[in-house]
Amino acid sequence: MPGSLGTLESITGHKFGDIKLLERAVTHRSWAFENISGGENEVRAIENESMEFLGDSVLGLIIAEELFNSRPDRSEGDLTLMKHHLVSTVTLARVSDELGLGEFMRVGHGEEKTGGRKKQALLANTLEAVIAAVFLDGGYSAARVFIKRLFAEELRTASPKTSIDYKTMLQEMLQAERMSAPSYSVVSTHGPPHERTFVVEAVWATGNSRGEGSSIKAAEMKAAEQALGLLRNAHDATNDNA
Repeated sequence: MPGSLGTLESITGHKFGDIKLLERAVTHRSWAFENISGGENEVRAIENESMEFLGDSVLGLIIAEELFNSRPDRSEGDLTLMKHHLVSTVTLARVSDELGLGEFMRVGHGEEKTGGRKKQALLANTLEAVIAAVFLDGGYSAARVFIKRLFAEELRTASPKTSIDYKTMLQEMLQAERMSAPSYSVVSTHGPPHERTFVVEAVWATGNSRGEGSSIKAAEMKAAEQALGLLRNAHDATNDNA
């Protein structure tokens, strides 16, 4: 059973005038189909997909405004890179998980059985819908306060370098070549427990690469970065021989 709306309202830090907005924000389409006897229009009226659309736009504007104000010396390219990282599914899912939104989602039995409350896409989408709910209920100022609090650490530490997501770039490059996404696995670790180094291998249809890092995530990023270099070199060589 999902958590109570009153608890979620307290977690958001926003006192809703219309609590139904928050209820709709956590209602997944799968729940609506199972619990609403009406047709498609009735389902659309209570599920959160259109709220995700609005929340995505509100989030993008506020993040852009915060980056613009806090980093006046950065180029448009740098600001775009940081914004892309901050509003990405990966970042949104992490923030949503830290907020505990999965506990409050209303999902259908099928989604429940397949771990819907922990799915990255559902967590990210629900957060966007909750942002829309705050915006619709309290306006731009309320949404801005909510987002600044929620993304405080991400906004503080964002930089062009840390915003480069080599794993996503690699996946997109492979998809463009009609190849499946790469798989990552830890092949070895070394060093003392307090200073462990991980070695991760990335494998895709036509090759493999390795990367090292102080965490599995960092090692995966390094492996993806190496893979991108290998693929680009192979692409350049093919063009030169054409």
